Amino acid sequence: MDHIEEYIYNCEGEQREILLQVHQLLLSYPHVVAKYKYKTPFYYRKSWICYLLANKNGSVDLSFTRALEFADENKKLDFRDRKMVGSICLSKLTDINEDVMLLIQEALLIDDTVPYTKKWFGKDKK
Repeated sequence: MDHIEEYIYNCEGEQREILLQVHQLLLSYPHVVAKYKYKTPFYYRKSWICYLLANKNGSVDLSFTRALEFADENKKLDFRDRKMVGSICLSKLTDINEDVMLLIQEALLIDDTVPYTKKWFGKDKK
């Protein structure tokens, strides 16, 4: 069992199911790979796209590493005083919905079309 599978299967109940479903969803996109870094599953294509975090309360954060670049017109992402990472909290399987799919697709589009640079570090969110 690799580290990511171990991370997922160390969780219980619906949290495990959310982690597993999002993990499989992310890997279903062409050229997306998972890497275990900082004791967390990260997902990459050209650069880092997102990571999953199992919370102590049983929810899962799907965090986008380049969220500062998202349009996020519906304000689905929570930045929690972070400069570039925005998250959406998934508490039940039904939270993996169209909004989540659109966020993943936006992250992949940015990864495909906007070269990753650190030039926007420290700038305020639009």
